[in-house]
Formats: sequence, structure tokens, C-alpha cells
Amino acid sequence: MQDQIATYISAELLKDPTRKIAFDEALISSGLVDSFSLVDLALFIEETFGARIDDTELTVDVFDTIEELVALISARIAA
Repeated sequence: MQDQIATYISAELLKDPTRKIAFDEALISSGLVDSFSLVDLALFIEETFGARIDDTELTVDVFDTIEELVALISARIAA
């Protein structure tokens, strides 16, 4: 799951498929992923993993790393 998200962010959001993203690397607070890209990321998550991410959750407070995002997705899938 982490690899799929990292690959999606690199290839689709950053348009740099060679960019390696660490699972604990700050996405939002560092400015790596902007607010427009967050919507695309949420759609990718919903389509790929079947976990609904509410627009209000697309913040640095809810997730700022791939690790935090995976924890959120896992909790949704398990519920």
C-alpha cells in the first residue's frame, strides 16, 4: 500500500516517476503536495483501496506522511 501511494504521488502528482518518497516524508507541511493534488490523492485512494477520505480530512493534522495515510486507510478498511 505504501509503495502504491508513493508511486502515485511521484508519477501522477509530481510528474517525476524517478522521485523516491520516503514513507515518513512530510507531504503537506513541506509543500510537496499542494491542496489541489490532495483531492486527486483522495480520489486515487478511494478508487484503489475503497477507503473514503472526507475532504475535511485532507489536512496536515490528519495525515502528513504516507505512513499516516496508510494508517487512516487501514482503519477505514477494517471498520
